[in-house]
Amino acid sequence: MNERSVQVLVVGGGPAGYPAAFYALDLGMNVTMVDEEKNPGGVCLFRGCIPSKALLHLTKLIRETREAHRWGLSYSDPVIDLEKMRSWKQSVVSKLTSGTGMLGKQRKIDHVQGRAEFDSPKSVIVKRTDGSFEKIIFEKCILATGSHPTKLPGLKLESTRLWDSTRALELPEVPKRLLVVGGGYIGLELGTVYSALGADVCVAEMASGLLPGADKDLVQPLARRLEKQFSNIWLNSRVQNVQEESDGLRVTIQTPNGVREELFGAVLVSIGRTPNSRNLGLDIAGVNVDAKGFVKVGQQRETSNSNIFAIGDVAGEPMLAHKGTAEAKVAVEAIAGKKTVFEPRGIPAVVFTDPEIAWVGLTETEAKHQNIEVKVARFPWAASGRALTLDRTEGVTKLLVDEKTERVLGVGIVGVAAGDLIGEGALALEMGATAADIAYTIHPHPTLTESMMEAAEVFYGHCTHLVTKASGAH
Repeated sequence: MNERSVQVLVVGGGPAGYPAAFYALDLGMNVTMVDEEKNPGGVCLFRGCIPSKALLHLTKLIRETREAHRWGLSYSDPVIDLEKMRSWKQSVVSKLTSGTGMLGKQRKIDHVQGRAEFDSPKSVIVKRTDGSFEKIIFEKCILATGSHPTKLPGLKLESTRLWDSTRALELPEVPKRLLVVGGGYIGLELGTVYSALGADVCVAEMASGLLPGADKDLVQPLARRLEKQFSNIWLNSRVQNVQEESDGLRVTIQTPNGVREELFGAVLVSIGRTPNSRNLGLDIAGVNVDAKGFVKVGQQRETSNSNIFAIGDVAGEPMLAHKGTAEAKVAVEAIAGKKTVFEPRGIPAVVFTDPEIAWVGLTETEAKHQNIEVKVARFPWAASGRALTLDRTEGVTKLLVDEKTERVLGVGIVGVAAGDLIGEGALALEMGATAADIAYTIHPHPTLTESMMEAAEVFYGHCTHLVTKASGAH
């Protein structure tokens, strides 16, 4: 078995791992990256963020053709070619991953295709995809092994009809009836896709509402739209059993109205993700994990072994690609001896349904739980000229503002392209902006970004396109 030494070893090539490796290379470090894929990208590019957004784009087109009659445009029903859809989705993935591969080659990265496992606090054994083994001794290591879909507890059924998010994104078929177990962002995004493709979609969610954790006023416009698209949304409900029959999966669901049995062509389990921290030899490396399997990290993403750092999904919530990428910069700069800590004022979250939901910083739910006094300024998109031209006025933009300092503590948006709009909110938080900073920033008209400015105006009691309580006061 070959043995060699490296300055920085990066284990994992996803949106946390490959930015770490690239940044370390750009700073002049000697870097080896170990990942099982030929090109960098991880779950996000290969089996997550990117393919799902490609399919959601097609979904939006399908729905718009069906709704266009309201605007004086009529189309025949779309002809859905699953094979072409799969090919187009894969072409998007291939372009991006070949692009990351080219960026690595241009940097002359040492990319080892295989799987690494610690055999000491300072080394790993890599089993390459060709079956050979290699020992790599490192000065510093960055762990970025990601996560995988969580399985339904107690369910041992093995069936091609029982899907996780990875399988669902492969578009194996469009079942006549699809049950989505879990009303979080992954389940709702994929449920939206299959509903547009013609499946009869039902959702079973344990919590009292969809998207647990998001503010209810942001979820309501989406929930109203999904109630029309999905056949059933069972809240406060739990899947008790799944049995395979000749013509589908028979599911037993405990609902507030009693137990019901339903037959589905496929069942998509989307109840969260689990960190990839097992079978890595972390105990041998002296790296501690918490009860949920997340690696415990400090402000510089260092672990209990000071030579090993952890970033991305394996390092804890929120399990978002952009959070992992930001952590990568901190970990590399810490290794380079720079003064750096991971302490963002807000990490934006986006649900790419239709309408989209996005938020950053403090939410109303968190403010109530933490007894933080804030003033909430809302601007409904019914008063937005741009939203009216799009025939999508269900949106809302809201700011959570500290009344004393007037600093913006949180931003929430529901509506078309909310994910593209939330970046302004993230910048406002990071810059310590006040509501006045946003209100007096000239926004282009007519755009959806104006809703940020007008929400800030609402805070001060005057908004051109709304009559506020202060309007007309003398």
